Amino acid sequence: MSTPQEIRAAAWPDRLVSELSSNDQTARALLAGLTVEQLNWQPAAGSWSVGQCLEHLCKTNDAYLSAISAALQGKPDKPTENITPGWFGRWFIRSFVEASPNGKRAKAPPKIRPTERVELAVLDRFLASNEEWRGLILKERGKDVNRIRFSNPFIPGIRFTVGTGIEIIAGHERRHLLQGKRVRDATSFPGN
Repeated sequence: MSTPQEIRAAAWPDRLVSELSSNDQTARALLAGLTVEQLNWQPAAGSWSVGQCLEHLCKTNDAYLSAISAALQGKPDKPTENITPGWFGRWFIRSFVEASPNGKRAKAPPKIRPTERVELAVLDRFLASNEEWRGLILKERGKDVNRIRFSNPFIPGIRFTVGTGIEIIAGHERRHLLQGKRVRDATSFPGN
């Protein structure tokens, strides 16, 4: 069993809780004052609206949260100071998660594709999912997130460490919130 000092020494929980809280603020600002029409406006056929970006995040968060929670159950405490993804996890984050000009685009798996029309309540769902993530992070901060693995809920046969999975969630949110901001900033966005 870990001592309270060992658990407090871990740097990753506070950093990721802060990143998720920052993503909450970004989402609130992104949806501030939007009508349902604006929330669902798409810049081009097949492109996602602001609301679809958020709904995609809600669905992804739920799937990862379920898989990671199950992987952590019953595991002994053995805190680690920082998350250190392996080579594959680093490559995956750099290639598919981080918002960058070098990032690869991939079609979202069917389980996490957004619906055609999204309601304004998507913001509440997003904020609630991040609250669940913060709760899990704080509850499980004493686990060795660099050793415990979970099965990726979208790609059979791929397993990430729990730490890598949590990093994926925070980065994935930033990527799609930035995508939503580009939609809202488009000159043809209703009301601009």
